[in-house]
Amino acid sequence: MALDMRRQVLGAFLTITMFAMLANMIKRDQFESVEVNLFETSSAHFNIVEDKKGVSKLAEVVDERELKPCWNRPVSRETEQHKGFITFSLSNGPEYHVSQVANAVVIAWHLGATLLVPDIRGSNLSEKNFHEIYDVDQFVNSLDGIVKIAREKPTEIATRKPEVVRVPDWVTEDYIAQHIEPVFIRKRNLRLVTFFPSINMKMKKPEKKDKDSVACLAMFSTLKLQPNVQEVIDLMVGRLRTLSRDSGGQFIAVDLRLEVQQKKGCKGGGSVQGKNCYSAEEVGKFLRNIGFNKDTTIYLTQPRWHENHNALRDMFPKTYTKESIIPALDKDKFLYNRSSELMEAMDFYICAQSDVFVPAISSLFYANVAGKRIPSGKTQMLVPPQVLSSASASASDFVSPYISKKTHLAYSCFC
Repeated sequence: MALDMRRQVLGAFLTITMFAMLANMIKRDQFESVEVNLFETSSAHFNIVEDKKGVSKLAEVVDERELKPCWNRPVSRETEQHKGFITFSLSNGPEYHVSQVANAVVIAWHLGATLLVPDIRGSNLSEKNFHEIYDVDQFVNSLDGIVKIAREKPTEIATRKPEVVRVPDWVTEDYIAQHIEPVFIRKRNLRLVTFFPSINMKMKKPEKKDKDSVACLAMFSTLKLQPNVQEVIDLMVGRLRTLSRDSGGQFIAVDLRLEVQQKKGCKGGGSVQGKNCYSAEEVGKFLRNIGFNKDTTIYLTQPRWHENHNALRDMFPKTYTKESIIPALDKDKFLYNRSSELMEAMDFYICAQSDVFVPAISSLFYANVAGKRIPSGKTQMLVPPQVLSSASASASDFVSPYISKKTHLAYSCFC
């Protein structure tokens, strides 16, 4: 009797042990993955997981949290209002628009001047109205009580030629006081042209002044796409997610514009941080080596397919340009229009919404896409290494330093 009891106890123990081991094996099969530390000081990461079909896909991001603005509401300078106007244009694409707006708003606020809603000038010097791409009401309302905005050019300056002033990106109050304010007091009608001494958006030493709050608000709250443009972009993102159903509806965006690479004299190779570029083949090898499966969906910032992309599509057949995913009724307006501003806006905002962003070109585009993604918690940005290895590697080694070291200036505006 005692022997039978011992056998029953032993059998129960072995059964429980077996089920525990089986459960642990299942758990490992389902959840063991490549972890990527998106923030060095947090547990945030994303995973590459093999499902039952062997398809690599991005899993849910742990602690992919949205950040909140941590700047103070700027103090109005209406009591210091000078009679005068500031005009400026947006040019060179949305990655430049952010900085151009920030400069103009900070200068108008400092001088107490009236700021005109800008026009948009493309690479072919054609002009577009601001409202063709951006929401005018958002621009005006976001600056209410901070900077006075004029939607149309007042008659009092319509026939007067403004004084053109070149201004460096991230203009300081000292620079404004020394180089801009004296001209403004004399002319009362300035046109700003922002130039860019550098291409990065690294965090400056915070001064916690009202000027910093004005700059943060201008960069992150003034520009919102015009609803019709946003609708087309949403449809394209939706199409990419449908094409990505085998990988959980998630996709990668790669900035790989051949025209930009040619202008920069890119020959492929080198690191993005080293101000070089990568070819489509090199991007494909990089993604494959860090574990992305051939069924991964990739969006390229290139209007139409080019034979230079063939090597990437050979590795990742679900690679698309905007020509193949844009709604047919919108092709004439967005693709076959002579101006490129709408196409650039599409690329910028699709890259901002993608699950993973890979910059194959070192540019202000990369820096400002990062600034757009950080507040929304989309911190999965992978920068290729200086030397591409044929061996598999961990994606955690290639997280953008803007994220891993929190060097992007967005971290001084959001917390």
